[in-house]
Amino acid sequence: MSLLTAIQRISLTTLMVFGSILVYGQTTISKWQDGKTGAVSITYDDGSINQFRKALPIMNRMNIPATFYIITGQIPGSQYPGRFIGRPVKDIILETATIPTNKDNFYERASAAGFLGFQGTLDYHTNAGAQIDAGRVDAAYKIMDELYKKVRDGGFAPGNKVNNEVEEAKGVTWDDIRTYAAQGHEFGSHTVTHARLAALDEANMLYELEKSREDILKQLGPKYTFSAEGPYGIENERVMEYAHKIYPALRNRMPEPFLEELNRSSRKNPGSFNKEYVQWQRGATTKTPMPLMKSWIDTTAAKDNIWLVLVIHGVDGIGWEALTSAALDEYFQYMKAEEKDLWIATFADVTKYIRERMNASIKTKEKKDKVTVSLTHNLDKSMYDIPLTLKTYVPDAWDDIEVRQKNLIKILKPQKDAKGSFVTYQALPNAGEIKLVSK
Repeated sequence: MSLLTAIQRISLTTLMVFGSILVYGQTTISKWQDGKTGAVSITYDDGSINQFRKALPIMNRMNIPATFYIITGQIPGSQYPGRFIGRPVKDIILETATIPTNKDNFYERASAAGFLGFQGTLDYHTNAGAQIDAGRVDAAYKIMDELYKKVRDGGFAPGNKVNNEVEEAKGVTWDDIRTYAAQGHEFGSHTVTHARLAALDEANMLYELEKSREDILKQLGPKYTFSAEGPYGIENERVMEYAHKIYPALRNRMPEPFLEELNRSSRKNPGSFNKEYVQWQRGATTKTPMPLMKSWIDTTAAKDNIWLVLVIHGVDGIGWEALTSAALDEYFQYMKAEEKDLWIATFADVTKYIRERMNASIKTKEKKDKVTVSLTHNLDKSMYDIPLTLKTYVPDAWDDIEVRQKNLIKILKPQKDAKGSFVTYQALPNAGEIKLVSK
C-alpha cells in the first residue's frame, strides 16, 4: 500500500504539514465575536436624564453601544404607572393597630407602604426591603411597625413623594428612546417604579416586572424585552425565581454552568477562574479612581474569558454617584483604543453570543475544492439571532476564499497559525449551510 493510499484511508480530510496534522475543514467557534480577547458591556441604571443628554452623545461619537435599564412607570405615555394591588390601604392601616408585623402580613404592608397617601412613607418600604435583602427579617418587621404607628398617629403630611431615581429619570420620552434604540443602544426594564422587589408580595412584584415589560414591548418591540435589571442589584432568590420566568436574562444573576459570576461587591480576582466565561461586574462611581477603572479594561484585554460588565448610574450631577461627562469621555476613549482586543457590545448581545456558542452544533463536509459547514443551536431562534464567529481551516493552496451563506458573500484571504491556513468569518446559526470555496 502506498503512503498516499494509507493517508487517504485514514481520512480524506487529514493533511500532513511539516510533521503536524492539519484537519482540513476543522471549524471552531471563537469565544468572542470577531475573535476578540474579551468583552465589555456598558450598562446604565435608572435612565436618569443626563445619561441621554450627556453620556449618550459621547458614546455615539465613538460608535460605542450601551444598555440602559429604564424605569417605565414615569415615562409619559406608559400604560402602567406605579400602583398598589391589594386591599384598601385604610383596612391595612387599621389592622396594624392590633396585629404586629409578621411573616404572614409583612409583604402586603411593605407593598402598600409607598401608596398610603402620605409623603415619606416610601422610604420605609425601601429600608425594609434592604433589610430583607440582608437577611435581617426582624429588622424589616420593626420598620413596618414604626411606619404604620406613625401613620396612625398622623405623623406624615398628606401627598405622595416618589423616590429619587424616578424623579431624576423624568424628561425622557418614548420617542426619545426609540431614537436612541435606532442608534444601536439596548433598553431593558428597571421595573415600573424602582421598587425594592424583595419587600413586595407576589401580586405587586409581578406588576413591577410584567407591566414594565409590557410597556417596553408596546413602545419598542420584543427585541427590548430580553434583559432586565432588578433595582439595587438585588440577588434575592425569591425575586430571582419570579424574574427569570419573565426575562431571558438578568444582569442581577445569570446562573449558567459555564459562567462564573462576580458581582459588584466581589473582590475576587477574575483571572483565577477556569470556567469558560467570567462575568465581572464593576460599579463605576464618583469614588472610583480613573486608574482603577482603566485597569479593569487592561485585565479584560489580557485574559481570554472575561466579560466586563460596567454599571453606571448618574452623570454630571444627576443620579446616584454621578460621574462627570469628562471622565466618561476619557474612559471610553481608553476603552476604544483597546477595541482590537475587546468586543464592546450590549448586555443582550454578549449574553446571546455566549449562550449560542455554548449550545451550538457544528458539522462539516469536506471535498477537494469546497467545505460546507452546518451551524445550528437548540435555542429559541426568534430570540437568539446574533452571528457567531467561526474559524475554519483550509488547504494551504487556497488563496482567495469565498464564504457564502445564502445571499451573504464575502471574499477572504486566509491567515496562518501553527496548524495551517484558516479563515475567520461571521455566520448566523440556523440560517442555512455555509460554503467555503477557493476562488
